[in-house]
Amino acid sequence: MTIPTDRIEIDPKVCNGKPVIRGTRIPVSVILEQIAEGETWDSLLTGYPELKREDIRAAYFMPQPRLTIWR
Repeated sequence: MTIPTDRIEIDPKVCNGKPVIRGTRIPVSVILEQIAEGETWDSLLTGYPELKREDIRAAYFMPQPRLTIWR
């Protein structure tokens, strides 16, 4: 499986430099927290209509060390 890393961006001007879904202000950490709390991918797609499955996949498989730096 290919992980679409181009779906994530880190920009100091967006959400204080936290990793977000490219073109949005949705932090990767929010997606991961909601998945950890039991949200399904379908419910995330309904709640965030700008998301695509590839965005969630990229967030889910983002290397963990990159996330811990930005907490």
